Amino acid sequence: MNDVWVFVEQRDGNIVTVSKELISKARELADQLSVQVSALLIGSNLRAEAESILPYRIDNLFLVDEPRLQHYTPVPYTKIAVDIFKKEEARIILYGATAIGRDLAPRIASKLVTGLTADCTELQIGDHTVRDTEYKNILYQIRPAFGGNIIATIVSPEHRPEMATVRPGVMKLATPDPSWNGKITTVPITLGDEYFPTKIIKRELIKKIVDLTSAQIIVAGGIGVGSKENFRLIWELAETLGGKVGASRAAVDAGYISRLHQVGQTGVTVRPKLYIACGISGSIQHRAGMDKSSRIIAINTDSNAPIFQVSHYGIVGDLRDVIPKLIKSYKTL
Repeated sequence: MNDVWVFVEQRDGNIVTVSKELISKARELADQLSVQVSALLIGSNLRAEAESILPYRIDNLFLVDEPRLQHYTPVPYTKIAVDIFKKEEARIILYGATAIGRDLAPRIASKLVTGLTADCTELQIGDHTVRDTEYKNILYQIRPAFGGNIIATIVSPEHRPEMATVRPGVMKLATPDPSWNGKITTVPITLGDEYFPTKIIKRELIKKIVDLTSAQIIVAGGIGVGSKENFRLIWELAETLGGKVGASRAAVDAGYISRLHQVGQTGVTVRPKLYIACGISGSIQHRAGMDKSSRIIAINTDSNAPIFQVSHYGIVGDLRDVIPKLIKSYKTL
């Protein structure tokens, strides 16, 4: 078994950000294992996109370029990926935990008769002992479990490849290296009509109303905000800072804001430059979705709130008093 692989996802000819994040993580894992990073990109007219991601330090990029593969369809994508992963003896394969990744990865796992851990928030290399047999340098697939109440480390030491889907936004995006000399291999394919049992007749794209994953500043409110009316302070602070509004599950369940704004294990995972948690206690479910933020400021009346364990700066006080002061101070800068 050889390289660490990434299935590179594209939509409408553009590579999605989570794939770049996974390539960055794959490079880290591969360096620990002293192997190479390989990637698989399937689509149509993608040569320029393939070249654009090589600087993320991909050693070998396998490009399957065919007009009928422009949009994701499960049967041909599964067939192509399984054949390549078998031939190249992939050691580890990573997918984004997106609609496409969550559909494709289990299909491939079934064909390769191997395990798959979904929605990972961390990946590490380590050792593991099973029935007096020690396995070296296997993939630790780490994710919240039991509704986010524990963090589970999952391993599949007796099967290869080791596979995981990873939530967008949890892996740090590396800085591209323009001098990196990776290789693109165009893979010829011959697929009969039987591999295209479905045909896309029409596509309707709905623009995201709320996109927290790309936000650089997020102001999030929790149940401690107190009411839907008080939540206007969260909106006002976010607008003042040029950020987006997030929320904890408790705030969403209380009806303070829509579920589109929910951050955490059952919401979205974010990694902004600044995350301001207002009236959020900091349950493990919420922290799993935001604890990789570059800077975290917490505002809470409870000095023992768990959110202070991950915050860089903490303000113990009533957000109804603190937030207006923050807004006033920022506007006077």
